[in-house]
Amino acid sequence: MSEQNNQKDNNQDDKKVAPGTETKATAHWFAVHTYSGYEDAVARYLEQRVESLDMQDRIISVIVPKEKKIKIKNGKRRSVEEKIYPGYVLVKMVMTEDTWYVVRNTPRVTRFVGAETTKPEPLSESEIEMIMSRMNQDETSFKIDFKEGEPVKIIDGPFKDYDGKVSEIDEDKGKVKVLVQVFGRDTAIELDSLQVQKI
Repeated sequence: MSEQNNQKDNNQDDKKVAPGTETKATAHWFAVHTYSGYEDAVARYLEQRVESLDMQDRIISVIVPKEKKIKIKNGKRRSVEEKIYPGYVLVKMVMTEDTWYVVRNTPRVTRFVGAETTKPEPLSESEIEMIMSRMNQDETSFKIDFKEGEPVKIIDGPFKDYDGKVSEIDEDKGKVKVLVQVFGRDTAIELDSLQVQKI
């Protein structure tokens, strides 16, 4: 009986939701638009405000969605983190007037995403699963999108701007061998797959 009363109280006033199963049941992910380039700062500001206002039970998690990517610079492969949605921060929260106000009035936040700015719609489970999947993906799990004999252009390294043909592919190492004309002869050059692009 007391459990039914608790549920009734929670329905009447979301602001009274206490830490525990009720919070988890009513918390949803919302997308918040920020000034571009200030996503990490907004996440920090919001986490500080949540702590100082003791709202951890209602504003549960703040993340800037990022994914790992491999880039080539000066012929070297390096791992970098890039924002999946520049200009957006995700907040898992119980939506009440208080929590809306705290998030909406965090410096550099422009608005909640959704048609109704005063009653934002949460993100769907499928959207969150897709974002989390991209965030948790290992940057080494890449697929080389080339075929043997395919014409390519070298875009990085000593042979930059040379055209050639793919002669060999090593998916495990992320390498390709490209035949280019050097002194009138076909010469095989081993390159990182990110150093070439399709013509």
